[in-house]
Amino acid sequence: MKVRHASSEHSSLRRHQVALNSTCFVLQHVKPIAVPNAVALELLRQELPQSSILIDRNEVEPFETDGLTAIREQPWVVVLAETVAHVRSVLRVCRECEVPLVTRGAGTGLSGGARPNSDGILLVMTKMNKILDVDAANCTATVEPGVTNLAISEAVKEGGLYYAPDPSSQIACSIGGNVAENAGGVHCLKYGLTLHNVIGMKVQTIEGDELVLGGKSYDNASYDYMALFVGSEGMLGVVTEVTVQLLPIPANQQVLLAAFNELERAGECVAGIISAGLVPAGLEMMDKLAIQAAEEYAGVGYPTDAEAILLCELDGCLEEVEQHAASVEDLMRSRGAYDVSIAKEPKDCERLWRGRKAAFPAAGRLAPDYYCMDGTIPRYEIGRVLRSISKMSDRYGLSVANVFHAGDGNLHPLILFDASDKEQMRKAEEFGGEILECCVLAGGTITGEHGVGIEKIDQMCSQFSDVELDQFHRLREAFDQAKLMNPGKAIPTLARCSELGGMHVHRGALPHPELERF
Repeated sequence: MKVRHASSEHSSLRRHQVALNSTCFVLQHVKPIAVPNAVALELLRQELPQSSILIDRNEVEPFETDGLTAIREQPWVVVLAETVAHVRSVLRVCRECEVPLVTRGAGTGLSGGARPNSDGILLVMTKMNKILDVDAANCTATVEPGVTNLAISEAVKEGGLYYAPDPSSQIACSIGGNVAENAGGVHCLKYGLTLHNVIGMKVQTIEGDELVLGGKSYDNASYDYMALFVGSEGMLGVVTEVTVQLLPIPANQQVLLAAFNELERAGECVAGIISAGLVPAGLEMMDKLAIQAAEEYAGVGYPTDAEAILLCELDGCLEEVEQHAASVEDLMRSRGAYDVSIAKEPKDCERLWRGRKAAFPAAGRLAPDYYCMDGTIPRYEIGRVLRSISKMSDRYGLSVANVFHAGDGNLHPLILFDASDKEQMRKAEEFGGEILECCVLAGGTITGEHGVGIEKIDQMCSQFSDVELDQFHRLREAFDQAKLMNPGKAIPTLARCSELGGMHVHRGALPHPELERF
């Protein structure tokens, strides 16, 4: 890791602050601002283009939430960064004036991690959207954080390359957001999450340094800071440049679709495929409600009478793909699949995946709102956890559509409800919390790729001990001593956990009757 210092820039801010401390500014169209915020705003105006600073309530309202729309808060100021210099200026102002900072990408996150603070600055990175370099010889691309996930693959497609992680929101989500949450996608089973595909980055810290992590190769003589920053949810620094590895587009692909009359048999089939030594490019599962919604929305030819379907993609050389496809088909039929079809043409493979990637927007047709969970469990526990979720659904009186990355045990139950009904809203939140605790009891975690954000912060108290949480706080303070970056997210205070009863699942507590058999 290389560290570049910019401490001299702080002195100019101190001079500005001395001159402004005795003045209280009142902005047109907004409420009077407290003195520290007034100082920060004037400093921003001196350092940044006026068009980059949004303060009008109508202008900042679209940024009040991310994909977790039930949690909203209007930011005090929005800054649309266009350069690294803009980012550094915002960080300096926040440090000098002790103003909270939240960094936002495309806003597709599903854990409330980009929810702003009413007394803080929201730093939006979407205008930093240039592809800086494509190195076909080394199979790498270097991009700014606002570049969308899909844009990388589109930019290198003519060279026979692509970027493997492909979240369902890949047409919109930004690579900077992918880094913050360690996003995955339907092909993460074989090709890994963002962490496994990012090999270098530049990070600006609130202490005034630029960290240069990794590069264009895997061999770097330093600690593995990449693993620290990928998935850190904007609490350690602002990513301003990312270098990703590119892979050759597979020569051959086949997608098998298996239909099951029992949800649990489909779950058992997942474990059977992996235990047979097969590693599909993607292995996804959908239940009946999700199948019907996706088919009505996308019309891709899913069997709507099935209780569950598995989508299994195999790629590689033709001989290997055909051999593995035959083995997987035999396994599917032996584990209870009543029908198995195989797509061999690229257009047919794309069609089947289009239905899976449309599952989330399709769920919006089933109810006014849905609450998407993101727990991860061992593959062999899929059947038992799905049974528990079904019992919870009956108890809460809320339907659930199950869509998930079955190959790596990453569940995405979609709890259907009406957010305008406060009682349904309360039930949905409690239901989601129970699902996450069920995942921990089964030997899993509370998040696989969506992050903790605000949504799962209470369940952090279930998964981790006080000692572990304290260590998280110490690590964070090494980069942001004042904890100004994305405050109140991801890591709960020990006092919060104490208020919740200090319940840690791995200490043996069993909070729900449905989970006792675990």
